[in-house]
This record gives sequence, structure tokens and C-alpha cells, in this order.
Amino acid sequence: MNYLSGYRVLWIVVMFDLPVDTKSATRAATKFREFLLDQGFEMAQFSVYARFCNGKEQYETHLRRINEALPPRGEVQILQFTDKQYENTVRFSNKTRSEPEKSPSQLALF
Repeated sequence: MNYLSGYRVLWIVVMFDLPVDTKSATRAATKFREFLLDQGFEMAQFSVYARFCNGKEQYETHLRRINEALPPRGEVQILQFTDKQYENTVRFSNKTRSEPEKSPSQLALF
């Protein structure tokens, strides 16, 4: 069986702080969140979304798409981690340490 290398596959984490002070700004923020979900990102926290991808090329593709979908105002930061680095993420929920999430064992191709 051909396993994915934990050093080649990546996690993309998008963090953002978008204004919602007007109706148009709220619509833009909602549209950006929906865009991330449509692109296969999962919400880790309200303004933090993560996605698993197969290598640097796929990361660059998602980075370009995110850049094209950015709202006119606000701050967006994009982090990249190898799967091995992401494994070491420490999570707490209600003061209880959670087990790290498992990476997909295979990628789904559409």
C-alpha cells in the first residue's frame, strides 16, 4: 500500500478577522466563510479554518483561490504545516485536553 508521507502532505490553516460593521461587510465575511467551506476547509474555530492537501502544488492552488476570494476589508493569515507538524497540535475543550485529530489515510479525488 502506498502511504502518504507526513512530510510531503500539508495542512492549510486560514485565520481571519473580518469586519461586520455594515450589512455589506457582514455579507462579504459570510461569503468568504462559505467559500472556504466550498473549497473543502473545515471550521476549527469561528474564524479559523483548516484543510488537508496533497503537497505544495495543491497548497499553491488553494492559496491562489483564497487570494481571489478575499473580501475587500479585514485581516487574513494563512499558515502551512506539514502533517507531522500538525500532529503535534495541542487542543483543549472545556479545560480538557483533546486527542489530536487523525489525518486522512487517503485523499479523495473528485
